Amino acid sequence: MEKQKPLINLHEILPPVRGKLSFNVPLAPYTWFRVGGAADAFFMPADEADLAHFLSATPDDISVQVLGVASNTLVRDGGVAGVVIRLGPQFGQVSVKGTRITAGAACLDQKLAKSAAKAGIAGLEFYAGIPGTIGGALRMNAGCYGAETKDVVKNIVAIDRRGRRQVMDVSEMDYAYRHCGAADDLIFTQATFEGMMDAPNAIKSRMDAITAKREDSQPIREKTGGSTFKNPDPAMSGGKGAWQLVDAAGGRGFTVGGAQMSEKHCNFMINMGNATAADIETLGETMRQKVKQSEGVDLHWEIRRIGRKGSAS
Repeated sequence: MEKQKPLINLHEILPPVRGKLSFNVPLAPYTWFRVGGAADAFFMPADEADLAHFLSATPDDISVQVLGVASNTLVRDGGVAGVVIRLGPQFGQVSVKGTRITAGAACLDQKLAKSAAKAGIAGLEFYAGIPGTIGGALRMNAGCYGAETKDVVKNIVAIDRRGRRQVMDVSEMDYAYRHCGAADDLIFTQATFEGMMDAPNAIKSRMDAITAKREDSQPIREKTGGSTFKNPDPAMSGGKGAWQLVDAAGGRGFTVGGAQMSEKHCNFMINMGNATAADIETLGETMRQKVKQSEGVDLHWEIRRIGRKGSAS
């Protein structure tokens, strides 16, 4: 397949940077689903100042969005217009002070949990069960097993579209279940969390239980994207979670092209090896229709879908 060329000449428009700026970069290798087209431009900033300069000098009509480890993101086959920003290891550092722990947005959620446990900070164990980065956790109020990001985060640092650095309290994030009301153009760079003191061994034991439960119940060895749908309001679903509704609608093992609703956990979609992004998105939309028809419940995507629809052939 011939690579799709950007509609505008970003080489001439985007500012010089100290980090790495590339063009027409395939995004599939950066995603858990291993599907999707190319980014018109792909920027890995050297540091926060480099990111701020880039944003301030990039024209407002150029689309800019962040891609973490894409554990809960589907990149469409037609690629992504404008600029995709990926924060590198320099944005993944962790530091501890008392019962507070600060982590960069590129820090893996599991790394945060392990660092907290080592420091004897309890309350962040649930991050051991979330396969993503802190930036993604902040953007979607990620959580599992009864705990959410909003319960432990205290303040967040972000760069806005004009390159201005902002430090926000958790109260400014307008958090709700799998929702963040902060401006879409904010790029989170770090956050500070607070837990409580406990014995490291006791914390690790709880983390191990979470990890074991996740490995036993989810298809984590597959090309997947985490939970497909948010759990609906129990009052609307009769107390059923998303996976139960999908299961009741005949979704377990259901396939579209090379994509399948996992037989192990039917709220997870998997790429069986040759799926396109269109297969995966069509599978999700088909299941939404099936659940609406048979169960009378509207399911809403938890997976973020980005980019242009197009042929993957």
